[in-house]
Amino acid sequence: MLPRDPVAAVRRFNRFYTRRIGALDEAHLGSPYTLAEMRVLYEVAQAPDGITPKLLATRTGMDNGYLSRVLKRFEREGLLTRQTSERDRRSVSVWLTSEGIHAYNRWLGSAQGAVEGMLGALTTVQKTKLTKAMAEIEQLLEAPAAGKIVLRGHRPGDIGWVIHRHGALYAREYGWDERFEALVAQIAADFVNNFDPGRERCWIVEREGEILGSIFLVKGERPGQAKLRLLLVEPAARGLGLGKRLVAECVAFAREAGYDEITLWTQSILGAARAVYAGAGFELVESRPDGAFAKGLISETWVLKLEGAAAG
Repeated sequence: MLPRDPVAAVRRFNRFYTRRIGALDEAHLGSPYTLAEMRVLYEVAQAPDGITPKLLATRTGMDNGYLSRVLKRFEREGLLTRQTSERDRRSVSVWLTSEGIHAYNRWLGSAQGAVEGMLGALTTVQKTKLTKAMAEIEQLLEAPAAGKIVLRGHRPGDIGWVIHRHGALYAREYGWDERFEALVAQIAADFVNNFDPGRERCWIVEREGEILGSIFLVKGERPGQAKLRLLLVEPAARGLGLGKRLVAECVAFAREAGYDEITLWTQSILGAARAVYAGAGFELVESRPDGAFAKGLISETWVLKLEGAAAG
């Protein structure tokens, strides 16, 4: 049954949910900070290389004055530090100190426990219904991201970004060690040193000057074979279909260049990437245990046969 007054229904739900999660508590989950302040700490923690107050304001939706007071408090209490850009003295970035990381991790553990406690009384079916409903609310109310997303070729500085972001993200999300970053550096160096513009390409995806991801297509082990390498999408840009778009660009270019096959190497735990590959028509042809940069990994080889490719 639909509510007679949707506005009243939304406001009623807001009151219920903010009370349920303690959004209005002066001390959130036992920390000395409010939920709004912990949101700022969360956003800074997601940017280990630093984030500007302007971008923080955009991501949190906070008033600049209030955000400035929160940042000053965190800085005063030793949770974050700030640094002025050497290239632009007007640009300042902030990031967490070691004490800030500890505070964030303590809060994260409490938040995880609180949610687990809230879900503990629900059955599996009820949890599924709840998460589906929450996903639908998010999808209905989410505004399209501002700014035009563009794909372009690589420029000086992009290759270093690719190496750095692969190393940082996979260490943070999967615990992979520096051997993975070294592998990425070798792949990237081989691409630069042996670059064949007619047969190989790097795509960088960006929005308003901010790099959101990358992908490479290089020559394979035999004539007619190409390799898809180094697909990456920044966490903040996931869910926008960029992985699918990057892979589609690779496949289209490979056809035009006359390749008859594209292969790629990945790991079984990378579920989102594997779904993109499968959706593009790639098929898993080999898997084997691989402890190259973490324990318990299973590496996979996927192949896409290109029918009707242009003559190369």
